[in-house]
Amino acid sequence: MLRIRLLRIGKKNRPQFRLVAVPRRSASKTGRFFEVLGFYDPIKHTRDFRQERIKHWLSVGAQPSDTARNMLISAGILEGKKVAVHKKAKKAEQARAAEQKTGQKKEEPKPLT
Repeated sequence: MLRIRLLRIGKKNRPQFRLVAVPRRSASKTGRFFEVLGFYDPIKHTRDFRQERIKHWLSVGAQPSDTARNMLISAGILEGKKVAVHKKAKKAEQARAAEQKTGQKKEEPKPLT
């Protein structure tokens, strides 16, 4: 299975990314990608995607990563809803897991008056 994801290039504190098609289990930094599909510069907020090649890889069965999917939706290449990619706070995540485990919400202590 193929994956469309970002490959970081550039210097320290000066990130730039390539959008590449890679095998799913292969790390993108190994250089074993099939094709460069575009570029993204988060400092200058510029991006350049090869739309026809991205559509080709999607038709072949490549799945975009969550971040790449959100970028392709913003660029108008894909349609659909964006996926929440940011990490959730650990405390909120643990409380939600405990709530699901017990089936009831944990009560907060009442303030002393």
